[in-house]
Amino acid sequence: MLAMPSILRAQDKSLKVGVYGGYFKDSFDKNIFPDFTKASGIAVESIAEPTGEAWLVQLDQAAKAGAAPADVSMMSQVSMLKGQSTDLWAPLDVTKIPNASNLIDRFVNKYPDGRIAGIGAVSWYITLVTNTDVFKEAPTSWEALWDPANADKLGLLALVSNSFLLEVTAKTYLGGTNALDTEEGIQKAFDKLAEVKPNVRLWYRDEAQFEQSLKSGEIPMGQYYHDVTGLAAADGNPVRSTFPKEGGIQDSGCWALSRASTKVEEAHVFIDYMSQPSIQATLSRKVGTSPTVKRELTDLTDAEFAAVSSDIDPIIPRYDLYQTKSDWLNQKWTELIVG
Repeated sequence: MLAMPSILRAQDKSLKVGVYGGYFKDSFDKNIFPDFTKASGIAVESIAEPTGEAWLVQLDQAAKAGAAPADVSMMSQVSMLKGQSTDLWAPLDVTKIPNASNLIDRFVNKYPDGRIAGIGAVSWYITLVTNTDVFKEAPTSWEALWDPANADKLGLLALVSNSFLLEVTAKTYLGGTNALDTEEGIQKAFDKLAEVKPNVRLWYRDEAQFEQSLKSGEIPMGQYYHDVTGLAAADGNPVRSTFPKEGGIQDSGCWALSRASTKVEEAHVFIDYMSQPSIQATLSRKVGTSPTVKRELTDLTDAEFAAVSSDIDPIIPRYDLYQTKSDWLNQKWTELIVG
């Protein structure tokens, strides 16, 4: 009985962390969270987040009631912006996150007034993928999507907000993603992208469906996740992932703290731990994500880095557009691209 108070104190230090479900959550539960608890004495209860913006809605409604289904959550960039509009994210104090200085600038998410809303957790790439039995030579440019020789051979992501094909079009043909600053520029990108339609066999929502068709050669080219394609190739499947000369599409998730959380101190300890170059390198090796910290700070070999990332300047999605012009973009996408 005399030992009880110290046990209780240890149990008091806990944190609920929301991460994407499935393989991702399993990898964190096995490879990351136990070591964090060992290092910090803070127990982690991991919560599988529903996909899309359902989790944002849950967090927002709970915060209005003064509750936090998770203290810290891994959030998409569009969800970060939407959460900012309701002040959902408790501002982070970087003096308590010294490892934040390791991050590449674009992975620090800020409110318009400069307060820090989120810190880059992980990033990943969508690249140009091909079946090596059908395409002996790897394509070098996203222009391959438009090549008439590839009629009826492509699998592309089905949503304007997760395919980032407007950004690919702008980078490949319109001089860069700043071409999307105006509705006129966006319309140009839509018109150019519409030329891809005869080449598309499948607009996919189900990743597994495209992956199977890519492996079999039924749909021998498309856009897919670089790390997953690499795993499939390592398993002996005839597939390859290529970073085109215009860059792969780099998407990312942020750690964000709910304003309703009472675990502010623990959250800062957690985010600081996750921002260490050694932990980012572990994530690359064990989870297949690309580091959010500067490459030279990690001990990743060239081969390990190439398995998850590239030194070619990436195509960064225009997340702002999916927050401010969501309805208009979805309507145009349906009319001009997938309709």
